[in-house]
Amino acid sequence: MKTDKYLMAIDAGTGSVRAIIFDYYGHQISDAQREWTHKADPRFPGSMDFDYSTNWEIIKNCIRDAIKESNINSSQICGIATSSMREGFVAYDKDGKELIAFSNVDTRSQAEAAELKRDLPTLEKDLYDKTGQTFALNAIPRLLWIKNHEPEVYDRIANINMLSDWISYKMSGRIIVEPSNGSTSGILSLKTRKWDTSIPEAANLKTDIFPPVVESGSIIGPVTASVCEETGLSASTLVVAGGGDSQLGCIGVGSIHDGQVALFGGSFWQYEYNTKNFIIDKDARLRMNCHAVPDLLQYEGIAWNCGLVMRWFRDAFCQEEQRFGKEHKLNFYDLMTPRATQIPAGSYGIIATFADVMNFIAMKHAAPTITNFQMDAERFNKFTLFHAIMENAALITMGHKKAIDNITGHETDEITFAGGSSNSPLWSQIVADTLGVRVKTPVVKEATALGAALLAGVGSGLYDNLEEAVETTVHIDRVYEPNMENHAVYERVFDKWQKVYQAQLRLADEKVTDYMWIAPGVK
Repeated sequence: MKTDKYLMAIDAGTGSVRAIIFDYYGHQISDAQREWTHKADPRFPGSMDFDYSTNWEIIKNCIRDAIKESNINSSQICGIATSSMREGFVAYDKDGKELIAFSNVDTRSQAEAAELKRDLPTLEKDLYDKTGQTFALNAIPRLLWIKNHEPEVYDRIANINMLSDWISYKMSGRIIVEPSNGSTSGILSLKTRKWDTSIPEAANLKTDIFPPVVESGSIIGPVTASVCEETGLSASTLVVAGGGDSQLGCIGVGSIHDGQVALFGGSFWQYEYNTKNFIIDKDARLRMNCHAVPDLLQYEGIAWNCGLVMRWFRDAFCQEEQRFGKEHKLNFYDLMTPRATQIPAGSYGIIATFADVMNFIAMKHAAPTITNFQMDAERFNKFTLFHAIMENAALITMGHKKAIDNITGHETDEITFAGGSSNSPLWSQIVADTLGVRVKTPVVKEATALGAALLAGVGSGLYDNLEEAVETTVHIDRVYEPNMENHAVYERVFDKWQKVYQAQLRLADEKVTDYMWIAPGVK
């Protein structure tokens, strides 16, 4: 019976990794999570290594713990799929031994990105037109860095793949790449969903280090005997190709068809628009990736640090609320929301600028700023700032929606909002009002792991197809209808917000203030 079968997801994030077991209906049976860190190599500024030896031990421990907590026989787990932070990759020698690995936040290749821009001034736009990526986050500058700084390592590279694919390799013994995470390397063609070796060739890099491409949801192979012995998994369990965290999050909220939109509110906010049409943004403002669903692409707008800004605000200004919350077992958002809900759209004129609308070809973010407040403690206080920070994330998202609607010619009228920020009814309503669209929040808001499990279920035959998997497991919790009067306010606020942000960006360009973040090679 299908209800006697289970699925495992391995979700490798920037700060931690989880092994989660789900049943046929998408209910979480067990969850084992452990933190990990990505340490800098003191020799190389900006480096953030991915410690594949230590991290594989952490993953195995999570798998063992999840099986133990579940109280099921591991032979009942019919499939495993993996997800990870995107952009990070692993390089291997001819025997499959790891040589070097980069986490997604590694910025050691600043000089290489600048070198590519200087010596090959048309390459980045050509790369963007083919792959939807720029030098900001992709593998080309990092591979060039290996060639320049670790030539002996570079000479031994025989294969590369992404971090989610590395986990699949450790469990199955087969080196592959799948398109959703692979496309964030900047070496995968969006049209063909295959490697485009003309890009590394133009940069004078190796062109024979790219493994087979296997679509998400395809069987890679069974769990190896050695991994079964080390983790308690069963040799009958199939390893299935997973994908990038945002793309699998889309599957986990049911965004698997053309024209659907999902918004993920975590440390960063990602706006994901599904499309069957390859229409590249002529201004290279937005990212474009392969979806983990075959034949679908995604426009992506990334809002920098939205959740991290709220965490900073909480820790810097709300110690009393945190203390009270711990004593009475109350959530920080629940304590702030009653008063913040009374604040009108526009937060009495306060403008918070913590990140720009995405400009992928020249990605940089000015110094964070809160401006246009008055010395009136009744209106301008921490509750108003709390409200304005929520509006800031929604305004950046409005910019992404406007840009994608313009490119596609399709005006989105409904989105699914997931991730930690979607747990806040106030934030969800602000998103609906700002965008002027219906906002749905799913029951399972941490959707990436569920998306991985659904792919594992399709690949292993638990579900006949992805539609059945989504229909069986994905359910809506709440629906937020937009207040169109508030939307009109936010349309006016957006124009002011953009002008303030551009002024702040000029100050950073003039070195009066410091950038919050600037991509490698960008001036």
